[in-house]
Amino acid sequence: MGLLTFSLNLTLDGCVDHREGIVDDETRAYFTRLMDESGAMLWGRVTYEMMESYWPAVARGDEEAPPDMREWAVKLETKPKYVVSSTRKDFPWTNSHHIAGDLREGVQKLKDATPAGVLLGSGKLATELDRLDLIDEYKLLVHPRIAGHGPTLHEGGLPCTRQLELLSAEPLHNGAVAMHYRRAR
Repeated sequence: MGLLTFSLNLTLDGCVDHREGIVDDETRAYFTRLMDESGAMLWGRVTYEMMESYWPAVARGDEEAPPDMREWAVKLETKPKYVVSSTRKDFPWTNSHHIAGDLREGVQKLKDATPAGVLLGSGKLATELDRLDLIDEYKLLVHPRIAGHGPTLHEGGLPCTRQLELLSAEPLHNGAVAMHYRRAR
């Protein structure tokens, strides 16, 4: 069984608005490495649609992008992508699959079938999966910014405090810190 790893950019005050993070070669390399290490991506519908609106065009060469972004897009094109949605059924982007029905059962089956692990990159979905006790690790890139607005991580709350064990903390040259935690069980 593979691990379900939640990874996201966030500011010091917990803002997960993707426009608030630092986007540079180092942060792109960090997320490329995470994607390379995982067997599949897992997103909610909103994140999928945001990604689908841009990255396939970059992979095809229809959008101008630096070489490292194009490399990311090409890798993302071939990576299996799983989407949780109760409102959309059709996911035409290459290698995209719908997880429907019981969330716990669907995500557990995905973990069981993906020995290299699943990389979760959606904040709202992470809250739901955390409530179901399905997230095994957290790889958060904490940016040296205070946004002063939301959305924030786990806005809807969790039923209880999650205890985590720090596995590593790696400062980047841009001031962000890559934090790797495992659920203490």
